Amino acid sequence: MLPGVTTQLIITMKTRLASLLQQAISSLQANGWLPEELSVDVQIGHARDAAHGDFTCNVAMMLAKPAKKNPRQIAEAIIQHLPDDKNVSKVEIAGPGFINFFINPESQNTIINTILEQGSAFGTSNIANGKKVQVEFVSANPTGPLHVGHGRGAAYGATVSNLLSAIGYDVHREYYVNDAGRQMDILAASVWLRYLEQCGETITFPSNGYKGDYVLDIASDIKKQNGDAFKATTADVFNNIPADEPAGGDKEKHIDALINNAKTILGEDNYKHVFDTALNSILSDIREDLKGFGVNYDNWFSERSLMDNKAISTAIKKLKDSGHMYQKEGAWWFKSTTFGDEKDRVVIRDNGQTTYFASDIAYHLHTLDRGYDIVDIWGSDHHGYVPRVKAALQAMGADPSRLTVLLVQFAVLYKNGEKMQMSTRSGQFVTLRELRDEIGSDAARYFYVVRKAEQHMDFDLDLATSQSNENPLFYVQYAHARICSVLRLLKEKNISYSPNDGLVHVDKLAESHETSLIDALNRYPEKLTQAAQQYEPHQLTHYLRELAHLFHSYYNSHKFIIDDKELMQARLVLIISTKQVIHNGLNLLGVNAPESM
Repeated sequence: MLPGVTTQLIITMKTRLASLLQQAISSLQANGWLPEELSVDVQIGHARDAAHGDFTCNVAMMLAKPAKKNPRQIAEAIIQHLPDDKNVSKVEIAGPGFINFFINPESQNTIINTILEQGSAFGTSNIANGKKVQVEFVSANPTGPLHVGHGRGAAYGATVSNLLSAIGYDVHREYYVNDAGRQMDILAASVWLRYLEQCGETITFPSNGYKGDYVLDIASDIKKQNGDAFKATTADVFNNIPADEPAGGDKEKHIDALINNAKTILGEDNYKHVFDTALNSILSDIREDLKGFGVNYDNWFSERSLMDNKAISTAIKKLKDSGHMYQKEGAWWFKSTTFGDEKDRVVIRDNGQTTYFASDIAYHLHTLDRGYDIVDIWGSDHHGYVPRVKAALQAMGADPSRLTVLLVQFAVLYKNGEKMQMSTRSGQFVTLRELRDEIGSDAARYFYVVRKAEQHMDFDLDLATSQSNENPLFYVQYAHARICSVLRLLKEKNISYSPNDGLVHVDKLAESHETSLIDALNRYPEKLTQAAQQYEPHQLTHYLRELAHLFHSYYNSHKFIIDDKELMQARLVLIISTKQVIHNGLNLLGVNAPESM
């Protein structure tokens, strides 16, 4: 959970029971039967077996050792001191001291009325009380189109943002655009070299350049718009350039020398034109891709703006003034080892240029100064970067606990059982747009978050497009569509439906399929809150699949349009409530709830 958020809980049956237990324990402490200094966090769980009730608690066993009493004896004492509650029909002791609660069915059934009243707002809360948080995600370097590996971070970040909004955070969604630095210079040089080829020059393309077709397209646009204005001879371009790696040289020194020659030959204005054309073309493509994927941002933050607004120099000054930087071999270093990092980090290179690290710490300090706590969503390959950024924030006097970093494993795409390759530099990759065209945004958004973000993911295209119960998205969406088909049938048969009549007769819902479904509906607010607070959208996908399973079982076992009008109305409000919860959950995942399939 983000810092500074009060633990205000939704009033659910679990919180009600926890309160009853705490009152009983306080009574036992007040009369001296339990030590006053004892403190325990009362946790209520769902009973795994209906025969053991609806909820269970192990607080008696937790108190046994510090209280020096038998856990069953403690459980009996707690039950004797429980305040009366009309929602609880029975309380029993099981095993070594579990306290099991049986809930009055009428209390469980009130959830149907709550769902119908609250509609799309059901399950949401104001736990975070409007606390400001910035979620920064995707933020892929604008050096090429987004590929399917980036898609997982996009789906995860967008869903986490939705979940945090649903529990009361004021969420600001931001894309940090790395529009400065060496990788962008490599892109600009790559585009210029392809442009020169189109001007008739013979170029040996650098092994470390960007080779995708998109580079050729950008170069072609520059040629159409500017003719030969940026032309140079091959001899001038490769003058005094060290050998590339295939020729036994150093590919890094080779590309850096080409970048320097490009800047010298083109001059500041023309180089900037090539650079900005490449940047804007790719960034426009990224924006369009993400919008088509249902991922929208409140702000696209430019790294270059950190230089314009002096944020980088401000951050560096804070580090220097606090004594956490030193100079060695012409470069300025941050003493990150002081904070547990494996080695110190360069902030200013010996040529006077600042590093990516300098930009990153300036960006985070700038964001905290804007009043936001931060949730960063990074690729798992950045795990070693987390402690040094937190260390820099601490060194600058900021609270590092205000930064939460969530790591996402890239997804590996499979089609027809074969792994598909992805590499932006080589140009051999499947774009996010191609994935959307292949399986649709709904399937991509859902499958990307069906597992824990930090877990490796094999994305099976064949499963994602199958219309079978093995496809979890199809299974959930089909439940929603089936309910809609029942409602259409009502209209076709000209049968009237009244929510009020249904609510009056919900006590008729006594079949095991019905009580199980009602129990699941009661758990939705709790599951939504857990998924948000733990940054785990997969909890919501698993819940929705379970809810869909309960509905399909109910659908296959019972009819809804029946002669018993009172029972029919009750069943209709139950499935309409189920439809609403499925819709609400899918909406948070960025997925449609179709009315027919």
